[in-house]
Amino acid sequence: MFTGIVTDLGRVIAAERTGDARFRIACRFDLETLALGASVACSGVCLTVVDKGIDGGQAWFAVDVSQETLARTTLGDWLEGTEVNLERSLRLGDELGGHIVSGHVDGVGEVVSRRPDGESQRFVIAAPRELMRFVAPKGSIAVDGTSLTVNEVEDDRFGVNIIPHTLQVTTWGGAQPGRRVNVEIDMLARYVARLLEAGQDLPAVLPGRGA
Repeated sequence: MFTGIVTDLGRVIAAERTGDARFRIACRFDLETLALGASVACSGVCLTVVDKGIDGGQAWFAVDVSQETLARTTLGDWLEGTEVNLERSLRLGDELGGHIVSGHVDGVGEVVSRRPDGESQRFVIAAPRELMRFVAPKGSIAVDGTSLTVNEVEDDRFGVNIIPHTLQVTTWGGAQPGRRVNVEIDMLARYVARLLEAGQDLPAVLPGRGA
């Protein structure tokens, strides 16, 4: 599990493709605490550390990516030099600064527009229509591994504001219209929709249902 709070801005320094793919990602993580087999969210995709090392003073870790993941996420677009939002997995007792994120991407969206909004930047993102029923104003959504609050929803698009700090420490600083992004809907929204489809009553502990 993750929180959608990006803790490092990594960079692809090697990409090997042999059907599946292996990416080597430069990072600032303490490799002593990053075990082989650990999970890292890479621009929203939960991947497993399969190798690690330091070359020329630069720490890096490697991940293997299946054809399925390459086809269903933006990882198929990755090249040497691609910047990557990184978040290590949540540990018991860690602060939950964003929302619960699984690292299982639901679909690929596209940045439609970007414009200044005060000191922030307002992005409009188009998402697959089948996901939009899970997206609600003031709800949470993870885009490229970043926990964001939805401002508005219209047809197959939703808007988000990104503050200066997030622009500086994530890939959002360089995001422009046309960029493809990984989208993961809010886990709570997914299960509420599933219960409603099954015709079941919502649990009394859900917000607004009393206790």
